[in-house]
Order: sequence, then C-alpha cells, then structure tokens
Amino acid sequence: MRDEDRPVIETARLILRPLTGADVDAFVDLHADPGVNRFVGAYTRERAAERLAGVERQWAERGHGLCAVELRSTGEFIGRSGLQFWERYGEVELGWTLRASSWGHGYATEAARACLDWGFARLDEEYFTALMRPGNEASIRVAERLGFAPRREDTLFDEPVTVYAVDRPR
Repeated sequence: MRDEDRPVIETARLILRPLTGADVDAFVDLHADPGVNRFVGAYTRERAAERLAGVERQWAERGHGLCAVELRSTGEFIGRSGLQFWERYGEVELGWTLRASSWGHGYATEAARACLDWGFARLDEEYFTALMRPGNEASIRVAERLGFAPRREDTLFDEPVTVYAVDRPR
C-alpha cells in the first residue's frame, strides 16, 4: 500500500494514521509504563521495530492494521488503536492501548469506535473481536460501550483471554 493510499481517520479530538517504523520510539515509550504494559507487555526497541514492520506488512497485504492515535489539538502521540488480523483465529481484533496520562478522557472509546466504524465500512468481516485478559476492567468497559459481548474463552501467548465480539450492524 502506497503512503498516499494509507487512510487517515479523524474524529472530533483525534487523528488516527497507520503505524510505521518511524513510530518505534513512541511505541516503546507507550509500552514502558507498568500500568500500560500490565496487559499488553513491554517492548525493547528491537522487538518494537519487528512489531511495527509486521503492522506495515499487514497494511500492505490486508489493507488494514494498527494506527497511531494522536491528539488533533497538538499532534501528540497518545497510543494505538486499530484492526489486527490473527491468523491462528482467522479473525480480526479491534484493539486499543493508550498512555496512562490519556486514560479517563474517553479517547480509547473514541479511537476504537472510529476504527470499528471504518472496519465495518471497508472490510467484509461479519464481526470483530476484542481479546481481554482477566482483570482488564477498563478495556472491558470500552468494549461494552462499543457493543461487544463475551463470545468464548481462549488463549493468546499462553495467557487466558475472554474473546469479546460485535457483529456487523444489520
């Protein structure tokens, strides 16, 4: 996918654009906070570069992926949100991870809603999932606000997860 073909999703307060390798420092910094990485893990610079290369591949091959979440007012990188294809499940997950300083402002719901709407408008998926680790109550509340409900129990990286899902609107 050419850079000019990569989508930019705008909301009232946020700009979401595909993550790239140029975001490696912001990505590492985002995941360095123990409150943030409690459920999603931390990244070394090398591991982050590999992860971002995979994100770029997914955008090129599937036409969707994870986005940087930036404040419209300042351009500050506050997190990531977007659609992640999981080969092992054959499903597309909607995910979100924001800096702790951005929690409690509704940004996660706003970013995830924009990605969800974008995904249903552009992809043929009948549903999207959200994988929740036990105890991640804040993300569960975001998922529920978006209409997700528990669908099954599973594992991801040898950790238990509850797979929430939301069906395509009819």
